[in-house]
Amino acid sequence: MDEPHVLLRARLLAEGWSDAELRRRRQSGELVAVGRGGYLPADDPRLTTAAAAHALRIESGEPLRADDSVISHVSAAVLHGLPVWGLPLGRVHRTRDRRTGGRRTPTAHLHTAPLDAEDVTSIDGRLVTAVARTLADIGRTEGFEQTVVLADAALHRRLLDAAALRRVLARTSGWRGAPPARRALGFADGRSESVGESRSRVAILRAGLPVPDLQWEVSASHAWLGRVDFAWPGVVGEFDGRVKYGKYLRPGQDAGDAVFAEKQREDRIRDEGLRVVRWVWDDLRWFGEVAERLRRAFAAAR
Repeated sequence: MDEPHVLLRARLLAEGWSDAELRRRRQSGELVAVGRGGYLPADDPRLTTAAAAHALRIESGEPLRADDSVISHVSAAVLHGLPVWGLPLGRVHRTRDRRTGGRRTPTAHLHTAPLDAEDVTSIDGRLVTAVARTLADIGRTEGFEQTVVLADAALHRRLLDAAALRRVLARTSGWRGAPPARRALGFADGRSESVGESRSRVAILRAGLPVPDLQWEVSASHAWLGRVDFAWPGVVGEFDGRVKYGKYLRPGQDAGDAVFAEKQREDRIRDEGLRVVRWVWDDLRWFGEVAERLRRAFAAAR
């Protein structure tokens, strides 16, 4: 069943509501304001997710909306369904094909920049920057790690290919922020399967460790043992996100069964003479200890 649309003030007033009634329902907690002149019931589950709430603000409209603009930057990433880890979601972003006239408020940012036909697509009737252009714009304005997370996901989901990235980078090569965008998008790899794996790749790079192989298949003489997230000669690395244990549960299994099965799998990998290093979400904030464990494993595997 389709989720309900945002209740727009103009439509509610046309249907006989009054501003006083809207105000009372907001004060009682029955309605929550979403964006400019948009409302939803307070128990709408989309309000609990930052990306979903941002999409609702896009639907309700924003003060800097312009008829000749398209949804862009992080707002476009939200509509494309990409993981917007670490990106600020307080402002709705739009871009118009002009040289000047950009503006910014606490809730909206209107950018000005050239827009080619290849840079624009449509999602549910809204004009939005295409995936490649969205990644280039975010790469020019946001951090390396956040851009890598987005680009890895886009490539993994086959929302674009490397050729599309090269074309958009060529078109924006002289723009402000183009060098960091080129670096982040050049580092992207569609074999990365999650935000945690993408962040791990960045952490490995920043620690000065050797570049790992991704999704490496481990086979023994008697059986295929599965894939590991990262691999170096004699060493494998696994990002241990909680979701991993629930993602591939067989009928009748619970999370404890999956954890036990993963432990058995790791034991079999070690039996093949490979050293296993694991890390979790908290380790990605301060990767130094994991980096040292990896270096010790490299030295022991020689």
